[in-house]
Amino acid sequence: MAVAEQKFGVRPVHRGRRAAGGIMLEKVRLGFVGTGGIANHHLKQLKEIPETEIVALCDVVAERAQARAQEFGGRAFVDYRRMLDEVEIDALYVCVPPPAHDDIELRAAARGIHLFVEKPVTLSLAQALEIRAAVREAGILTCTGYVLRHLPSTQAALRYLKGKTVAMAVASRWGGLPAMPWWRVMAQSGGQLVEMTTHQVDLMRYLVGEIVEVHARYAHRTLAHTPTVTVPDVQIATFQFANGAIGSVTTSCALTQGGGKCDLDFILQNALLHYTTRELRVTPEGAPQPESVGDTLSINQAFIRAVATGDRSPILCDYDEGVRTLDVTLTANRSAETGRPGKTYFSEHE
Repeated sequence: MAVAEQKFGVRPVHRGRRAAGGIMLEKVRLGFVGTGGIANHHLKQLKEIPETEIVALCDVVAERAQARAQEFGGRAFVDYRRMLDEVEIDALYVCVPPPAHDDIELRAAARGIHLFVEKPVTLSLAQALEIRAAVREAGILTCTGYVLRHLPSTQAALRYLKGKTVAMAVASRWGGLPAMPWWRVMAQSGGQLVEMTTHQVDLMRYLVGEIVEVHARYAHRTLAHTPTVTVPDVQIATFQFANGAIGSVTTSCALTQGGGKCDLDFILQNALLHYTTRELRVTPEGAPQPESVGDTLSINQAFIRAVATGDRSPILCDYDEGVRTLDVTLTANRSAETGRPGKTYFSEHE
């Protein structure tokens, strides 16, 4: 019996189904832990995918779970352990705040249930590595919520950059404060770089390569006297990539009255590639432009297709990739605390 099965006392069987012999599952039975804003976003998209069936939804707020169940179907729970014990689930969406993961993923992996985990996958690298080992042992399919990888602009950028030397990548994400109270507390969200600008860090990893060293500086400036805010309101980190490129990211939640920006630039030989989620542009004028990419699978379409067919290829960011992006952002937090550059975990252990 596997360690996870011993730990949680579950039967040594895989309850999550998977496609076999080229036969596609007609319906993928889905469960949710966490039914807040991001879960509702996924539920609305999943409702439009014919191969899905929502069978169970769990939230610590019973009324919210019941409301989602009335809208999307399935049984409502306040205890995910009971939900996993009582309902046959093929794939589980984990959409909880960063510090609330507890043993959700481990219990699901012990049952052979495929996992979609929202970013950041947790706030503890040790916990993330434990989950990573469990999902590998279980052989389940996993996906993390880095939606930007699936956008046509990202896929066009990936094709354009293939074979080119990236000298430097520079990202900015400047905005305001999300409404969730936990987001504003450093110990609960990890700060904007870990919880939100992780998308830009993940894009840099996806489009440029692995990050091996980070040097970060954070400050409390315009929001320093707001009692409920303990996250830094300005953050900057510089990166050393394994392939020799360098990079930086700046992020701020100080613009509470609007404004801001979100973009990413790549300096190449005699060219600058400017990326946003809606367009790509290469300067100077007259430089070859990226070829457009047609419709791509959304992250939910990709995950459901993978589970239904048993083909992992539609998934562009599995749990392992999510842990590697977490590693970079947590290394930035440590660097900001110490004032010194820090090596990423994976650069020293793999």
